[in-house]
Amino acid sequence: MNFLITGAAGFLGSALANHLSRQGHQVRGLDDLSTGDKDSLSPDVNFTRGDVNDRPKLWTLLQDVDVVYHLAARVSVPESVLYPREYNAANVGGTVSLMEAMRDVGVRRVVMASSGAVYGDLAAQPIKEDSPPNPRSPYAVSKLAAEHYIRTIGALWGMETVSLRIFNAYGPGQRMPVSHPPVVPHFIKQTLRNGTLVVHNDGKQTRDYVYVDDVVSALTAATTVPNLDGLVINVGSGTEKSVRDLVNTVTNVIPGKAEAIYNPRVSGGVSQMCADLTLAKKKLSYTPSVSLEEGLRLTLEKDSRFKVSS
Repeated sequence: MNFLITGAAGFLGSALANHLSRQGHQVRGLDDLSTGDKDSLSPDVNFTRGDVNDRPKLWTLLQDVDVVYHLAARVSVPESVLYPREYNAANVGGTVSLMEAMRDVGVRRVVMASSGAVYGDLAAQPIKEDSPPNPRSPYAVSKLAAEHYIRTIGALWGMETVSLRIFNAYGPGQRMPVSHPPVVPHFIKQTLRNGTLVVHNDGKQTRDYVYVDDVVSALTAATTVPNLDGLVINVGSGTEKSVRDLVNTVTNVIPGKAEAIYNPRVSGGVSQMCADLTLAKKKLSYTPSVSLEEGLRLTLEKDSRFKVSS
């Protein structure tokens, strides 16, 4: 099959592109490289640098494409609080531009990477897809709006659409900006350095950490499975772990000695977050296979940034 992946040089995009390429598919990748790394892509991926709002470029890249994976987005929650207009332009405007270009060229199926962040703080756990969204950041609002756009536009223009609400993905190659790095690779890095693990609030807030290979398996299943049109589907591990649990697991698995410091004056974000995977199992035959412990070991083994000198 022929695929176009937007955000192809990002963490999830590059993992997906390389996986599809290894399977023998023809993969085109688009990324503006604002955060992505072209070197993370296999040479077999036909990469183009560009913006998802560039419709003429999209017209060219969409020729003869069977399915589009839309992963291009700005993804930092704290950054979105500072720059909501930019997040709206990239995550919402970029989605609409892509859908318009797909309509123009005649591509009829798109799989979008959304986020578990759209749910916000909900009392009922694990979270089902029919739970009322309660987004708590401009990032989460932008992803929810993008879901509505692709579903509405898809229905109007005869396109098959599905959005996967991905929870806290982690694994080799995850970007670590200096400001607000993702918690899993940051904790690994700090533990290897015998550093400090700073935990916001009391660390009792829970998250659903899902390894990148499990996310890729869900994304690939969404390519050809019938009867997905208009759906949103959770993708996670289905296991609720507190940040305290994460600290304990990281320090048990990763070599080094780190000290955890809890900062009660800083918000820990939503109090609970765990994906109900019933729909994913039913529609995608999705069953996550990598535990948090194994995922941490694989990340340490496969990510060159974490090589331990002997």
